[in-house]
Amino acid sequence: MSAGLGKIAGVIGFAYHRVLRFSRRGRWPLTMGVRIMVFGPDDSVLLVRHTYAAGWHFPGGAVDPRETLAEAALRELREEALMASSTEPVLFGVYFNLTENKSDHIALFVAKDWINVEGKTRPLEIAEAKFFPVRDLPQGTTGGTRRRLNEFFDGAAKSQRW
Repeated sequence: MSAGLGKIAGVIGFAYHRVLRFSRRGRWPLTMGVRIMVFGPDDSVLLVRHTYAAGWHFPGGAVDPRETLAEAALRELREEALMASSTEPVLFGVYFNLTENKSDHIALFVAKDWINVEGKTRPLEIAEAKFFPVRDLPQGTTGGTRRRLNEFFDGAAKSQRW
């Protein structure tokens, strides 16, 4: 191949990769999030209600850069419910969630032992954080939350989707 054709091929290859990279920007981003199931006395479970999203959920959110999944779950528990796990949380499962124009993976952890911690609540993010009996969840508990509890308590088959 002549030097001129090699240069043209290089320019075309560069342009192709630039167009490909630009086209991917419009696609759904891949994100990683965490949720944490925290149990209280008498088979109760901690749920939070956000100010920006409908329904009751397990505490959780995005994994920050340079943070492990377990660290993110513990941070979210502290931020959203002013609680800390007194033992290392256990990974229950990883789920695929295709909502809000993103391709999200959620790592769900379980924390059975916890303590309350000092701090300020996040009123712009969390409207409420409360324990509810697992067999009497509040109206508006999300489908993903109910499915995970069925998997945990009733031995329902685990889904790969949130």
